[in-house]
Amino acid sequence: MRVSLHILVSLSLLCASGAVLAYHCPNEMKAIDAKLATKPALSQADMAKVQKLRAEGEAQHKAGDHDASLKSLGEAKKILGI
Repeated sequence: MRVSLHILVSLSLLCASGAVLAYHCPNEMKAIDAKLATKPALSQADMAKVQKLRAEGEAQHKAGDHDASLKSLGEAKKILGI
């Protein structure tokens, strides 16, 4: 009985951790969008890369690949300096 309870709790925490990642992606996208709204001084190449990474991050989030989404969005944030 005790082992079953531990397994149930572990599975619950595992599922919850996926939900936390899923909800983190939109916050990253909002931060990128907010920075882009300020019209940062970026080269055309950097701006295009940020927009591409932002779009990829959103697509990956919608597909359920939150690790890849956070990676793409993190790269975009790095270029933007946030």
